[in-house]
Amino acid sequence: MIHRHFLIMGCGSVGKRHAKNLIALGCRISCFDPNHDRCLELASGMPVVQSFGNLADALSITDLDGVIICSPTAFHPEQTIKALSRGLPVLLEKPPARTAADARRMVDVMRSTGLPVLLGYTWRWWPPLARVRELVMAGRIGRILHVQFHMSAHLADWHPWEPYQDFFMASAAQGGGALLDESHWIDLMVWFFGLPEKLSGRVELISDLEIETDDNVDVHLTYPNNLRITIHLDLYGRPHEKFIRFIGEKGTILWSVEPNRIAIGNKSSQTWDEEFFSFDRNDMFMSVAREFLDVVNGAPIRTCTLDDGVRVMDIIEAIRTSSAEDRTVVLNKEPIQ
Repeated sequence: MIHRHFLIMGCGSVGKRHAKNLIALGCRISCFDPNHDRCLELASGMPVVQSFGNLADALSITDLDGVIICSPTAFHPEQTIKALSRGLPVLLEKPPARTAADARRMVDVMRSTGLPVLLGYTWRWWPPLARVRELVMAGRIGRILHVQFHMSAHLADWHPWEPYQDFFMASAAQGGGALLDESHWIDLMVWFFGLPEKLSGRVELISDLEIETDDNVDVHLTYPNNLRITIHLDLYGRPHEKFIRFIGEKGTILWSVEPNRIAIGNKSSQTWDEEFFSFDRNDMFMSVAREFLDVVNGAPIRTCTLDDGVRVMDIIEAIRTSSAEDRTVVLNKEPIQ
């Protein structure tokens, strides 16, 4: 058995999760974080080959098999490009960048090196969502007319061990905010339905949270065949809610995180056929790690590519434009160059 050696870039909560999962899969881990105390904290909880506070030193390790980038979004382009230029496959946490231009710059380097970048929009690996996608595509509730994507979770509850004001989500320079960080839901929309024709959106800070980023996003999107979609993202809501409601000509499918279920209804009353699941949140991260190992061993990416991330960034740019200029934006569906 080959014990692959990976470098974790960014030793916050998701970096620790990826490190722990890869070690459980028989890998060796080194780590980098400019806040070297975070490296030491990660290393205190699991076996680490080496830890670094300097990126160049970290990338000088001679036997690396790949890099897992878990840093704040603002650092993704530079770190991805440096890893690819070093000849290393990349597992990149979402979103790929702060701007679509930066994401395309990453794609250019990826294509010139011929190396893979697996993008961590992790809900694509969540089995109940895969099941919902199958039901929708199979026409279980007929033609879909309206879909509601909803994410509401108070920022202070995300990392209760640290002040939310110090979390990268509070910083515009680091790429925080609801629109970028919770672009999971935009990615899922594209995964289910492809690109919309046009959209209108608002990106705002409306609560009393002490942050410089957006905490409220509302988007209305138009698709062909009279499909209408709304997305709501906020960082101030309690209790936390994450759900998607699909309304079709023959009924409704409701997927939710809590409770962990799929519900299907086709009557006027609140009568639902429910299927509950016992999957743990870490299960999808383990699935991401297994796919990355497959990719490092030469398999093609199955689930989420950097090109998928560029499509999400194009929608994010359109939402920003719509909000800033108070108008509907028509999306460009040209292939990614």
